[in-house]
Amino acid sequence: MSRIGKKPIPLPQGVSADVSGQTVTAKGPKGELNFVVNDEVLVKMENGEIAVAPRDQTKVARSKWGMSRTQIVNILQGVKEGFE
Repeated sequence: MSRIGKKPIPLPQGVSADVSGQTVTAKGPKGELNFVVNDEVLVKMENGEIAVAPRDQTKVARSKWGMSRTQIVNILQGVKEGFE
């Protein structure tokens, strides 16, 4: 089980996000970025947070679960703070 993938992703202040199908789009003071989540992973917006979960318990789905969460965190950070 992914310990990273279990954590919901809170939206930083000043950043808005939209989940449309498998695409996560983030807008902030530094611009707009999007990430298309692999089909093995479910992504949805719940209570102002983004939740990521594997579609099933296959090894492939579980391996992409934590990586997808980390990519979403990275785009949220990128539109807020930019690249250093």
